[in-house]
Amino acid sequence: MPHTFYAPDLAGLAYTLPEDESKHAVRVLRLREGDAVELLNGRGGIFRAAVAEAEAKRCQLRIVGEQQVPRRPYFVHVAVAPTKNLDRMEWLVEKATEIGIDRLSFLRCARSERRDLKLERLERIAVSALKQSGQAWLPQLDELTDFAAFARTVQPATTFIAHLEAGERTALSQVAAAGPACCVLIGPEGDFTPAEIELALGQGIRPVTLGASRLRTETAALAAVFTAHIARE
Repeated sequence: MPHTFYAPDLAGLAYTLPEDESKHAVRVLRLREGDAVELLNGRGGIFRAAVAEAEAKRCQLRIVGEQQVPRRPYFVHVAVAPTKNLDRMEWLVEKATEIGIDRLSFLRCARSERRDLKLERLERIAVSALKQSGQAWLPQLDELTDFAAFARTVQPATTFIAHLEAGERTALSQVAAAGPACCVLIGPEGDFTPAEIELALGQGIRPVTLGASRLRTETAALAAVFTAHIARE
């Protein structure tokens, strides 16, 4: 298989890799003139290309073919309170991108241990997972947002909250395919507070369960992504 590069600003029939990617392509991968490569723009475009000039600072490519992969007919969105240990959020971004997620939002909740979040590294991890997995659409990653503000922006008919409080809850697998989109809210370690749950329910957001097991935050978020896909099959 040809090596894959991310080219979000690709336009026309030629493309020059950034200097760090050029160095990697020429000195590490040892690509030479005429070698085949693949480019992804993160918006459904998969481009076949060939190395035109193998220079370590400016590796130039010639586009020779293009395929446009349409979006899935349904939209998968998870909003999660990031864990104190950022490694676990990095794992989530990687695996959710590999499985296929359209949007990942981060929530600041009353019980959140992490109160701030920088997206730069998470975005790089998403790009790496995109190239590795063969997905054509890069997920949207949202800045950390207060739970109350976020809950007031969603469409309640297709939004669900997974919490551990007592009360009637429907299996996500039974309701995830009800509309063209599915958004699942996942709380922090320690769960959403009763006040947050009440706010969500007051907005028309429905409570769901991901199963009988008590899952870690990142595991619950990934389970929500997977369940949303399985519900459509």
